[in-house]
Amino acid sequence: MQVYLPIAEMSVDALLILALGGGVGFLSGLFGVGGGFIMTPLLILVGIPSPVAVATSANQTMGASVSGLIAHWRRGNVDVKMGLVLLAGGLVGSLAGVRIFRWLRAIGQVDLVVSLFYVVILGTVGGLMVVESARAILRRRHKVRQKLHQHLWMHGLPLKLRFRASRLYISVIPPAMIGLVIGFLSAVMGVGGGFILVPAMIYLLGMPTGVVIGTSLFQVVFVTANVTLLQAIENHSVDVVLALLLMVGAVAGAQFGAQMGGRLRGEEMRGLLGMLVLAVATQLAVDLFRVPEQLYTLGPLL
Repeated sequence: MQVYLPIAEMSVDALLILALGGGVGFLSGLFGVGGGFIMTPLLILVGIPSPVAVATSANQTMGASVSGLIAHWRRGNVDVKMGLVLLAGGLVGSLAGVRIFRWLRAIGQVDLVVSLFYVVILGTVGGLMVVESARAILRRRHKVRQKLHQHLWMHGLPLKLRFRASRLYISVIPPAMIGLVIGFLSAVMGVGGGFILVPAMIYLLGMPTGVVIGTSLFQVVFVTANVTLLQAIENHSVDVVLALLLMVGAVAGAQFGAQMGGRLRGEEMRGLLGMLVLAVATQLAVDLFRVPEQLYTLGPLL
């Protein structure tokens, strides 16, 4: 069944888009990520223009994250106070990211920059997650105990708050800065940022894995909502028809993912997420060096 996308100015298979949304929604509920880091490359792969793919992926990520957040909220796995601190930084970062995205689109370099961001960031984060997960599994098998987190320099920063749900007493500066970076990446890459936010909350802030997933989704929901609104106002690149199709599939998939996530250990979930992130980065890196079928194309005038 073909449907016409008014902003992308093309027709697509509605069942294919629904399937993409369902698969990414499943990953959202399973790993606590929005799934935009997979959705954006997939949309580009099926022929959606990069500006529309980035902006609409942020909208889809919001829908998938809402469904996953509800499931984790019912289990009490959300640290609302930590989520609000992350959100404060995320709103500032997303505003800056949308403005930079508009400038990159104006000079015609948005496709290259988005691909490079994906390759570098996903490759680095995915590799670190796989290595750490393997070490954690080996420590568990050999029954080697490890502290929840080390006392780093940032734990001596001022403006400390007690986050009871996460069992932490730390400065609000590190989580606010993490939120700012995630907000920026959400605007430039069309992602929720959970693939960076989740390991940052575990390894930098020292939060328990069970609370991290729900709190990550809390921040992702509001940041991606802000990015969607800003992209629609600033760049006019949000395709509502495409977003609705993706969200329908994502909402259903996220519920199944949240149920499956409760059956896996924390280190196993981080390892699977790391391998998935590496796979996406590898595919994008290969595409950067592949000779395109058409060396020259004409794009719309801005």
